[in-house]
Amino acid sequence: MAKVRYEIDPHNRLIVEETEKKTGVKRFRKVIDGRFKIGIDDTLTYHIKAPSRYDLDTPHQIKLRGKWSLDKNHDLRFTLDKWRRQTFGDQLTLKGDIADASKNSLLFAVTTRTKDNVRSVYTLKLKGAWQADEYNRLTFRVNKKGGRDDTLSFEGKWKVNKKHEIVYQYQKTQLKRKIKEIHTLIFKGCWEIKEKARLSYIIDKNSNSIFNFKTKLGIFKDRYIKYELGMGLSPIILFGKWKIKKDKGLLFEIEYGDKKVRAITFGAEAKLTDRDTISFKLKNDLNKDIGINLKLSRRMLKGDGEAFLRLLKSKRESAVFIGAGKRW
Repeated sequence: MAKVRYEIDPHNRLIVEETEKKTGVKRFRKVIDGRFKIGIDDTLTYHIKAPSRYDLDTPHQIKLRGKWSLDKNHDLRFTLDKWRRQTFGDQLTLKGDIADASKNSLLFAVTTRTKDNVRSVYTLKLKGAWQADEYNRLTFRVNKKGGRDDTLSFEGKWKVNKKHEIVYQYQKTQLKRKIKEIHTLIFKGCWEIKEKARLSYIIDKNSNSIFNFKTKLGIFKDRYIKYELGMGLSPIILFGKWKIKKDKGLLFEIEYGDKKVRAITFGAEAKLTDRDTISFKLKNDLNKDIGINLKLSRRMLKGDGEAFLRLLKSKRESAVFIGAGKRW
């Protein structure tokens, strides 16, 4: 049986090379016009344009199985499994650009040319979830059967913009023109704090697309929350306003890029201090201490906060608990 090797040419077309297994003599090597498509379970299929009457042995499609990854140039790589006549470890690198990073998918734009030199662009869509790894790098985990997820790691640094969105930028060089281009991915979501030394950015609450970042303990002030991440990443600073709601607890309201205000909700034990402040010991929605203490001026609290202040004064030395669905 012959041994087949697959490659990709500079125009993202599939190259098939067949070699006699016993002798090692090449039988043929040809470039096939077609397009890649991603099928069920994120497998890769090459759909071939109708073969000519002189090339009747060419199939209509070639199904490939393997592992997805992202190379250093942010191109999409598919490392083939060993099956049938396929050689183990062949790597197919699709050159293109990341067109979109939505809540449960990654869209990759591929440019190709036909043998007649007609240029066209099409997209490939990988399904999965956005997550952070142990080094706080952004990753995309591609859904596979049997829990064997493939991981696309984004090695570059990311930051938080003025709209409180996560921004990732990478640079690619156009080889022919030798022009460096900056590509930007913006992740739209909301921030959440549920654990000690962990800050989360939720892209989609109905999926696993959540960045859980390991941090040092946060710094909570009257107008901002700040976390240091290390790993050469810039500090995350969230600007907002503190409020107290009877039926929710202590809120830190943040305005995002769509002008919508979303709140991080805390439970808290609160006490009056000797000075003109209230001391809060923050907890999550399960009444678990998250290791953060906050002091707010009494003058900042309006609406429900004024009623809460009167309650604190009536309790004198006793602490009052708010949050976790309890009304005070």
